[in-house]
Amino acid sequence: MTATPMTLIETEDRRQYKATRRRDLAVDLSMALATILAALAIGFLVMLATGNDPVRAYEVMLTGPLDRSFRVGRWLEDATTLTLLGLSVAIPFRARQISLGAESQLYAGALAAAAVAVFLPLPAVAAVIVPMVAAAMAGAGMGLVPGTMKARLGANEIVATLMLNAIAVRVYDYLVNGPLKEPGSSAVHSKPIQQDSALTPLSDWFGIPMGRANVGLGLMLLTAVGLWLLITRTPLGYRIRMTGANPDFAAYGGIKVPRVIEWSFVIGGAVAGLAGAHLVQGVYGRLEPGLSGALAFEGIVVALLARNNPLVVVVAGLFYSYLRAGGDIMEQQTDVGTEIVVVIQAVIVLLVTAQALPELLKRRIARKQVGVR
Repeated sequence: MTATPMTLIETEDRRQYKATRRRDLAVDLSMALATILAALAIGFLVMLATGNDPVRAYEVMLTGPLDRSFRVGRWLEDATTLTLLGLSVAIPFRARQISLGAESQLYAGALAAAAVAVFLPLPAVAAVIVPMVAAAMAGAGMGLVPGTMKARLGANEIVATLMLNAIAVRVYDYLVNGPLKEPGSSAVHSKPIQQDSALTPLSDWFGIPMGRANVGLGLMLLTAVGLWLLITRTPLGYRIRMTGANPDFAAYGGIKVPRVIEWSFVIGGAVAGLAGAHLVQGVYGRLEPGLSGALAFEGIVVALLARNNPLVVVVAGLFYSYLRAGGDIMEQQTDVGTEIVVVIQAVIVLLVTAQALPELLKRRIARKQVGVR
């Protein structure tokens, strides 16, 4: 059967679209790696200027996390949570929404997962899945609040998400110190989750001690692939990308921008909720004070470093966690403190910001040209 000209055109369009998608992935990955190498080089110069031995420090920092199996486990445990948080903010960022609410969504997800895993008896498989579903729903609900405020009321999403963070953390602290505190315990934490709700440690699979690293790592990888498919292969993903590229043009083309904004916050909140479930079911086995530390905000750096590409977020999250783990070992084995890791992190933020400036300038010039015409 002879192909019609229209069929040939459609085939060529699909081929070009796939080629563009592969090129964008390669560019995002290359930019992330270049940023990492530049930050490491600047950190090297800083150590050299302060009289430290940068070669020895980097040797320890870059090889230490792989030196023993339990250190590998600590790295992967940290990378799982951090990457999920990076993915959670990458989706609103793709819709051009500056969401800083991963912390509140994580705490909401942790509370929901613990409530189910501690108090609701379930069969073996359901005992793992249901708390994670509850966590995702709680995180999505916490994301919907600032999303609706921005989309329907015109509220500033930065202020809304930051204020919700403060509320969620205070509510969490109250519950862990009060109603959910384990009776008779002098330490501040909740009751432990039921055994069937715990995520299987990687040590059980590989037969070597890997600390608290668990199958949540696989969940993180599946989530990244799922979000990448959502962004690149679905109508909702197209609407998110168009809204992020130019909301006025998206609205002119028939896209309901307020609804897209809401969906971006909901999806991001669900993923942050999963990060909370991972901490409860895979890391601590209960609710603990200060559950996430500063990971929620470091997830923003991971998303920016990956240029909000879900697949590249995995690479950025693994590197960033490796840097954190290596910094702790470097401080223990050399005279260089973890401050150098903070310097490298700050340089990464500056370099990522510098990459964003040319794109912002191009968009403003393009808008002015359209306005003149």
